[in-house]
Amino acid sequence: MTPLEIIASALGITSVWLTVQQNKLCWPIGLVMVLLYAWFFFDAKLYSLVLLHGVFAAMQLYGWWQWNQGVDDSGQRPVSSATRLEVSVGLSAAACVGLALGLTMSSLTEAAYPWMDAQLTAFSLLAQLWMALKRWQCWLLWVVVDVLYVGFFAFQSYWLTAGLYGVFIALALLGLREWRASRVQAA
Repeated sequence: MTPLEIIASALGITSVWLTVQQNKLCWPIGLVMVLLYAWFFFDAKLYSLVLLHGVFAAMQLYGWWQWNQGVDDSGQRPVSSATRLEVSVGLSAAACVGLALGLTMSSLTEAAYPWMDAQLTAFSLLAQLWMALKRWQCWLLWVVVDVLYVGFFAFQSYWLTAGLYGVFIALALLGLREWRASRVQAA
């Protein structure tokens, strides 16, 4: 457990908690967190996760911008549902991206666990995109991805990060409840 991992974990919990609450400060705090984790994962030679956190940095800026677009009378962008087509295309695209990234990482790098790292990266990107668009289904996908990440990090003895993802599971379940209720009230 390093100071970098401790700080990044604390910022991660704060960022996700603010996201559940639909507070726009989740985005700048999340930006700092993902940059710190990119550094952490680079040291761990988990290169797909480094790439993921680089893209997450851009997604933090995109999410911040998105949450300021199409705001309602309360000053917030309302929560919405992804269509069946959006879900199908998104999940299929994530699977394909994960396979391509896994092949690239296994062929061109000394990545520690290229295939699992790549698949989790691809599905995390989809969940993050849906979060930026305020689709309540992002939380369902985060629950699945975070459960897998807990096992992935525990297997590597990254106990604090595994614990962080355990907290993320609880927050994702809370986010699912809160965002679905918000969507129902807005309808």
